[in-house]
Amino acid sequence: MSGSDLAGRVEDVLAVDGEEFHARAEDEAEVIKRELDAGTFDNPQAIIGLEYEFYGVNRETSALARVPRRLLEYIGFEKELGLHNAEMRTSPQPLNPHGLAAQEAEVCARLRTALDCVASADLRLVSDGMWTIPSEGEQARDYLTGSITDREVRIASNMSDSVRYHAMANTAGADAVGMNVDAPHVSLSANTVMPESLITSIQPHYQVAHAADLPEYFTYALRIAGPLLALGVNSPFFPPSLYDDASPQEILDDGWMSHRIHVFEAILNPDGGTGKVRFPHDLDSTEQAVDRIAADDTIVPMPIEESNRFDDAFATFRQKHGTYWRWVRPVFEGASKSSANARIEFRPIGGQPTVRDTIAFQAIFAGLMESLTRREHPVANLDWQDAHGNFYAAMHDGLDADLVWITNDGRETRSYDDLYSDLFAHAKDGLESRGLSENEAAKYLWPLRQRARHEVTPARWKRHEVRERLDDGDDFEEAVHGMQRAYIDRQSETIIDDSSFADWLAD
Repeated sequence: MSGSDLAGRVEDVLAVDGEEFHARAEDEAEVIKRELDAGTFDNPQAIIGLEYEFYGVNRETSALARVPRRLLEYIGFEKELGLHNAEMRTSPQPLNPHGLAAQEAEVCARLRTALDCVASADLRLVSDGMWTIPSEGEQARDYLTGSITDREVRIASNMSDSVRYHAMANTAGADAVGMNVDAPHVSLSANTVMPESLITSIQPHYQVAHAADLPEYFTYALRIAGPLLALGVNSPFFPPSLYDDASPQEILDDGWMSHRIHVFEAILNPDGGTGKVRFPHDLDSTEQAVDRIAADDTIVPMPIEESNRFDDAFATFRQKHGTYWRWVRPVFEGASKSSANARIEFRPIGGQPTVRDTIAFQAIFAGLMESLTRREHPVANLDWQDAHGNFYAAMHDGLDADLVWITNDGRETRSYDDLYSDLFAHAKDGLESRGLSENEAAKYLWPLRQRARHEVTPARWKRHEVRERLDDGDDFEEAVHGMQRAYIDRQSETIIDDSSFADWLAD
């Protein structure tokens, strides 16, 4: 698509009446609530799904690289924010032994095809929390902030043709997003949301059987967000050229384990304020979840394209939900009445070293949703402020974070061993309650148990690699880039099949 064509599409979006868009979303929220009362969003069993993001790199240099759009279409991946991004979405499956196996098999089958396909273009797809090696011959800051003006419309140079993201830099609502990063020893200002393309993630979905029970599941999802984030941290470094004048030791001492969390919040939230990307509050009812989405600030009111889907009855609401950025968020969707569903999308976890690690997070999240609710686990009584504090402590310190938990016997604790022993026991119980054998459940959870046992996460592995390279005489940029190439090389050998990050620790 030419720049002028894209500018024209952005102009069309900017012409949409924001007040009318918001009013339609409010009206459609009432449609959803009527369907909730009618039981339309109920399903006989839990369903799981997964969104899985990647970025492209040059096979020889590991430098960031654009993924050709035609390749994405051919391999059945979707475009994401940056031209270097690609996303896979799995087909929803019942939560049972065959459903989990189908999720893993689908990811492996499609990813194997994708990897073989992009190899012909001298590319690799990388599963990671944040890239650190910029594209060949270009500084990271220039890549992330480059833009042009076409017909008075600002277009990010390296962003995909997703009109919504380009419109954010041009709409009157642009003041509602910060487009600035302010992390330890890193400052980055942009005039588009392109810096968000630094980060990639996995997003497990859990569909509840009865929509009216969504708030109970949501409460537990918020309580486990911190502990699961601590296990999954994988973005301890920015591209080295983005750091201010600080020593490597200062960067290592002050850096966080999941800068991905900060980047998403800093780019899309207003400067100095609480915005759309945040740790959400508990829900009192499923209807309240609908109302929160409808009332959320609208940054870009999008034109609505209708088809014959059931959820076209709330098409504006669905568009609005696309910018309802919470770390845990409810979703109401369905192409037909029979497939209508209410589910929870779990968004804190960055991309992981291997598919098996990714499926482990899908399994532990689903298992906990099953067991904690069925057992009425007392961690539901953990104060929301503590759950909120756990989340950001995990962002900063990973498994070193001082997390508070309530164990199965109702005892509040800050014991690392007690927390994770309780967490894994209930995840295993939840998976077994859905028909998995003891061995099957243990196999899915094993990669994460190993992290907890050895207190090593991908972020800690990366920091260790950088420290070793610094000790060997590398400067900071060489050390980070060397670590990143080692990560990509190890991943190329282990990403698919039975290998996991735990195998990296055994070497």
